[in-house]
Amino acid sequence: MPDISRVGERLWTGGDLPSHRGLGPMLAGLAELRSAGITHIVDNRAEWSDEDVVRRYAPEITYLWNGQDDAGQRMPDSWFDSGVGLALAALAQPGTQVLAHCHMGINRGPSMAYAILLATGESPVRALSAIRRARPIAAIGYSLDALDWWHRTAGVERDVARRQRAAVKDWHRRNRVDMLRLVRGSGLGDEATDATS
Repeated sequence: MPDISRVGERLWTGGDLPSHRGLGPMLAGLAELRSAGITHIVDNRAEWSDEDVVRRYAPEITYLWNGQDDAGQRMPDSWFDSGVGLALAALAQPGTQVLAHCHMGINRGPSMAYAILLATGESPVRALSAIRRARPIAAIGYSLDALDWWHRTAGVERDVARRQRAAVKDWHRRNRVDMLRLVRGSGLGDEATDATS
């Protein structure tokens, strides 16, 4: 199974298909996504797109390449608008499942899943907890950008927005992810090692 985690009833997040291993493993990953019921993919990587492979080998899956770098920059509203827009349209249809992913499923994919959860009515802290519970490696590094986007989009009152922002910052302080330990202990660093050998 591709490295994905269910974070809501019909919402998943995680890492990408194993394209670095060749077409065979990538097609096996696509078959597993189909088996999980994934009908829509929001790919949040700037560095790669699987659009051609999905279009050719899994044309029934709707695919949106919504690429952004993972460099700690502020994520633009247009990024959230595109990804959440596709997800909400998909979730309005019965029987759909949405995957919001990035390369390793640490920041961009989980942050997009977080924005989707907010747009579907989940509270900010509960949404963070749901993602972390399902995916312990999720740092959700762009969650404040997602929250700010949601506040602007939904017209949230300033006092409510300030309280929610403080609660999200506090949640991150209390629930830090030790990325170095995770990468060393989980094999996530293998790709970097493979690329340099």
